[in-house]
Amino acid sequence: MQLLELTPEEIAFLAPPSAASDSLQGRLTRKLAATLSARLRQQVQLAAHPVDAAADAPAAPHWLPDAALSTLWLTRRLGGQRVMGAAAFVPPTLIHTLDAALAESWLDAKAHAALPPAMRWHITAASTRAVLAVQLPHHTIDMTRWAREVIRHG
Repeated sequence: MQLLELTPEEIAFLAPPSAASDSLQGRLTRKLAATLSARLRQQVQLAAHPVDAAADAPAAPHWLPDAALSTLWLTRRLGGQRVMGAAAFVPPTLIHTLDAALAESWLDAKAHAALPPAMRWHITAASTRAVLAVQLPHHTIDMTRWAREVIRHG
């Protein structure tokens, strides 16, 4: 049996992270870019942007994808090529994928520093521009407990 060559998306997904940034946001940005590229079967680029956090922190991470990302996810995961319209809901599979990437990035850390209250990315995939944000709990123990639960049940 002859093995097929890896696609650029597969290579990016399997490549070890660079040592340039070991912060949670740096690791998560790389992980999300690789995961979304592989799942959507097209190159996805993420650029981290500063965000103002809400005063009250959630008990568990809370994802805030915009309609463009939800529509892109639904279109590509259902086999479509052209992204049109706007999704009226956030697909649960998108949230599960984002949860898994965040949980892995958190648990892969050598040491847990203080959590940022929130993170936000601008996403570019072909002609689609989207925004993704996540609100995080205040305490690292809550984050660790949540991450272990996600991995255990994922």
